[in-house]
Amino acid sequence: MSEIKFSLRQLEYFVAIAEAGTLSDAAARLRVSQPGLSQSLTELERALGVQLAVRRKAHGVTLTPSGAQVLRHARDLLRRAQDLGSAASGGAALTGVLSIGCYVTLGPTMLPALLQEFSKLHPGLTLDFVEGTQDVLQRRLLNGELDLAILYDMEIQPEVARAVIGTMRPHILLPADHRLAGEARVSLVDLTDDPMVLLDAPPSSQNTLALFERFGVVPYVRYRPSTFELTRALVGRGMGYALLVQRPANDRTYEGNQVVIKEIAEPIDPQRVLVAWPRAIRLNRRAEAFVEFCRDRGGVADGA
Repeated sequence: MSEIKFSLRQLEYFVAIAEAGTLSDAAARLRVSQPGLSQSLTELERALGVQLAVRRKAHGVTLTPSGAQVLRHARDLLRRAQDLGSAASGGAALTGVLSIGCYVTLGPTMLPALLQEFSKLHPGLTLDFVEGTQDVLQRRLLNGELDLAILYDMEIQPEVARAVIGTMRPHILLPADHRLAGEARVSLVDLTDDPMVLLDAPPSSQNTLALFERFGVVPYVRYRPSTFELTRALVGRGMGYALLVQRPANDRTYEGNQVVIKEIAEPIDPQRVLVAWPRAIRLNRRAEAFVEFCRDRGGVADGA
């Protein structure tokens, strides 16, 4: 086995520099001197035999391609070091930080329960989370910034492994006084001339339009909000209809306007919900426990 010429502390400093973008901000975050931080980066570069970052006084620190690659592995090593420390202490309890990403529309109706219930099982664990679109979350997964992400089964990159934790069936959202509000099911064809409120959070909009195309319907897209609640608010004011997947328990918008959910008459497959992680990286104990928790819990159910 070849000699390891770098330390975990050097990796920790390097990750902090990369995330802060400047040596001064990283030094303040770590509460160390800036010259000492700069020296640590130089020594890590010497140990690895590559330049990890370009340092410019006026423009901060920019990672080189090699630096970006090392950053992904450094984050993984530091997480595994936390696992080792927990195991060495003889405790089976999970400690440390678990970073979870969640697709923006899944966040409000799914993430709070998962965080609360998992925290009760593992009180020594710190759960951090971010919301984002599927493309952004997958990029952050592969960059090592997140341990896991909760996503729809849409446009998943081949480098991303995943497990199904539930399904949801798409539906039509109408204002309460819409002419079709009394119908049990609504056909996409019957909405051809109605204005559509298209949730534009990638890849939601592309998949919605593809679904209409599948049944030979060309929707009249009038509005393209980027958030779930603004979509519901516009529908609640009678400004159009929407095709959504999430089904909040409340039938009122933020403004108090009523909206109604209608099943789609055309045969549409349920949308799968996933928990995902980088295929090239073996899950740490914290991530493994969360994946199993989601699987056992069943995540979400069709029609929920």
